[in-house]
Amino acid sequence: MTRITFSFVTAALLAAGTAQAGPQTFDLTIKDHRFQPEAVTIPAREKVKLMVHNQDATPEEFESYELNREKIIPGNSKAVIFVGPLEPGEYPFFGEFNQATAQGRVIAE
Repeated sequence: MTRITFSFVTAALLAAGTAQAGPQTFDLTIKDHRFQPEAVTIPAREKVKLMVHNQDATPEEFESYELNREKIIPGNSKAVIFVGPLEPGEYPFFGEFNQATAQGRVIAE
């Protein structure tokens, strides 16, 4: 391997190691028709991934007018919901099928 090729390969590997792997992931669980935790704090002005695990046997719909998101999550399954980038503040969400108990919020700081 020539010195120029070696330098190029080394530079490419270093650049790949410093590249972002994608949006940060935040876990959210639905259990007993409640979101846990009820508040998820995320970084403001960054796109993030919410990994929602529905541990109930019944489906639930993640819904938020403020986040402009709506997604049905079947029972005993998980779903990914991308949000952001968001300005600092609080953004409520709820479970459409169990509104009395399934309440939560995203806090962007």
